[in-house]
Amino acid sequence: MEAVIKSVKIAGMQAAVPTHRHSYVDTPDIFTQEEANKIFASTGIHSRRILPSHLCASDMCIAAAQTLLQRLDWPPETIDILIYVSQDSDYALPATACLMQHRLGLPQSAACLDVSLGCSGFVYGTWIASQLLNSSNGKRALVLCGDTSSRHLLPDDRGTLPLFGDAGVATALEYDENWPDSYAVFGTDGTGGQHIAVKAGGRRNPTMPGLSSRSRDEEQRLYKESRLYLNGAAVFSFTLKVVPKLVKDALLLAQLEVDDLDMVVMHQANHFILEHLRKKVKVPGDKYLIDMKDFGNTSSASVPLAICHQLSDFFTKETKKVMLGGFGVGWSWGAIITDIGPIVAPEIIEINDDFEALSLIQQ
Repeated sequence: MEAVIKSVKIAGMQAAVPTHRHSYVDTPDIFTQEEANKIFASTGIHSRRILPSHLCASDMCIAAAQTLLQRLDWPPETIDILIYVSQDSDYALPATACLMQHRLGLPQSAACLDVSLGCSGFVYGTWIASQLLNSSNGKRALVLCGDTSSRHLLPDDRGTLPLFGDAGVATALEYDENWPDSYAVFGTDGTGGQHIAVKAGGRRNPTMPGLSSRSRDEEQRLYKESRLYLNGAAVFSFTLKVVPKLVKDALLLAQLEVDDLDMVVMHQANHFILEHLRKKVKVPGDKYLIDMKDFGNTSSASVPLAICHQLSDFFTKETKKVMLGGFGVGWSWGAIITDIGPIVAPEIIEINDDFEALSLIQQ
């Protein structure tokens, strides 16, 4: 599917990460030093940020959003739309976006909703919020992307343990009738859903206790299936098959060439995949951001987190034309070509363990 986004600009970005760092280099009981060196060479990941168990992905997004609103000097009551993109909701229901509306002090007239997407979630969320602004009287929107992917990992899974970290990011969008068009391309292939999956915990394979007790074997099965399964070979094959076409289709829709772009920021899956992808689509290294050494794969937050970490001054003085892309779990993929800047410098803040995890539901 293709879409032209009119009259909406990115006004700012802000990321929030936990203070806790964890590296597989520090787990000699799981990885030898030689194995750790090979993992770093392949993935480009050295350490990840891990959120303490009493906090949620929404807390990181709230911290990022509060800081961003202050830096933009946007009163909360001026926000018309909130999109929360995450695969880690606070509760099975209600929608986390409804609780975030209250926590941020947004007006009751605001439209707030959850989007359950992972690696492509930032691109989808930005498109959804932009289209909602275009089809309403709304002027400002927040797209909040966050995941606590580390909580889906088996503690001894050598295939996933080094990869995934936790982060939350806020992106501010604003309606501007003079802003140039942006261009978006999306796709989905549900046959790939089995390759990145947490099989237990939903309605199809519930972990909710029943009236009768489960056997030990059943409990062990549910424990394992409530953790992440990742087929790395399938992910690599999917990426090299689908994403080059995604890049080509987005450029064709925007009537641009690769050389017309100032920067390409893709979902930060791992260095090996991204470098192969860069060579396949022939993007120069200085126009292609790879940044996961200190944070790992942060799912829906990875694109704006990389921008906040490495491109803090890139958008502050002039307008840049960029491609932002996401691909992975689902299979789901999407890319947006848009202009960004000048904006306040994207930043990263750390949230402490005593961050106020306000819950509006009686525990």
